[in-house]
Amino acid sequence: MLLVDEIVSETDSSIVCRKSFSADEFFFHGHFPDSPIVPGVIQCECCLQAGAVLLSKASESASSTALPVATRMDSVKFKKMVRPGDTAEIEVTLNEQVSNAYYLTGKLKVAGKLAARLDFTVTMSEPEVSV
Repeated sequence: MLLVDEIVSETDSSIVCRKSFSADEFFFHGHFPDSPIVPGVIQCECCLQAGAVLLSKASESASSTALPVATRMDSVKFKKMVRPGDTAEIEVTLNEQVSNAYYLTGKLKVAGKLAARLDFTVTMSEPEVSV
């Protein structure tokens, strides 16, 4: 499930992406049928995916098989409802790197207003080898 439609801008330590939420997104059917809003977990996932794109550039010098795995989310706040037809701007900033752990902040905005904010940690992990 891809939740990033386009990359708007990118530096070594930040990325801005966009996601347009169409009325036929699967999660609107149950959240909520008569008054659909984007679930908070989906808003968080938008930030996590934008962070993964940012880290794919930062970790190119590391192992090419390492995968970004979310290991922590803190200070998650939802400020504004996101509805069908809204286009979200997703801003993610890399705050710190310690070994293979990356500490990031994500902000999801709609029409320039903050809808969600979170601090999160991603660890670059080697995939498990199945035998």
